[in-house]
Order: sequence, then structure tokens, then C-alpha cells
Amino acid sequence: MWKYYALLSALFAALTAIFAKIGVKDINSNLATAIRTTIILLLTWGMVIFSGRLNEIKAISNHTWCFLMLSGLATGLSWLFYFKALQTGDVSRVAPIDKLSVVITILLAFFLLKEPINTKVITGALLITAGSIIMLWK
Repeated sequence: MWKYYALLSALFAALTAIFAKIGVKDINSNLATAIRTTIILLLTWGMVIFSGRLNEIKAISNHTWCFLMLSGLATGLSWLFYFKALQTGDVSRVAPIDKLSVVITILLAFFLLKEPINTKVITGALLITAGSIIMLWK
């Protein structure tokens, strides 16, 4: 089932890039990010409340809070830079370069989480890197 969720994530990420490029055209990229984040905030809290999971917030450990906050900060910074890049660059070039995050994630997962790495993963990461480098050229 995770593969379907991952494919849906990719679809909505693609739509995000297209919609964001159009939406950020006439306003400050930070304001655009704030508006987008507010919509996400309302959507996700609505899902938590609707699914009856709000009471689980009391059971979250300090360790979990810490890393969720760090993840939120990293996400926020990623979005701010992404929207700025979209505002000043072509979406067809920004999005593939942004996907270098996949390669960085693989490296961080290997070094920090001790996740295994194999030839298939290395080959895929090299192909993503090569594609991103090609997209940098005019």
C-alpha cells in the first residue's frame, strides 16, 4: 500500500509545483508560502480531529516532539527556498533540482540511520544526480 501513497505523493507534489508557480507570480514568495502553510495546517488538523485522534497528543514523548519540531523547521525552510526558486526560475528546472533531496536523504539515511544501501539504490541516486545536473544547464 505504501507504493500507492508514494505515487499519490508524487502526483500531488507535481501539482504543488505547477499551482505554486502560478500562485507565486504576483506576490512575495514568503507570503505565498505562509498562505500555503495555513491551508496545510487547516487540512491536517481537520483530518486529525475528524479521525478522532486529537486525544493522542497527550501521549507524545519529548523525544518525538523534538524531532517533529526539527522536521517542521526543515520543511518550512525547504518550502521558503522552493517558492523563492519557483518565483525566479522555470518550474521545469526547479522541480528536478529540488529532487536532489532524494539523493541527500539516501546519504543521510545511510550515515545517520544506518539504513542499508545497495547497487540499485546507488544507481538510482546517481541517475537522479545526473538528471539534476543536466537540468542546471541552459
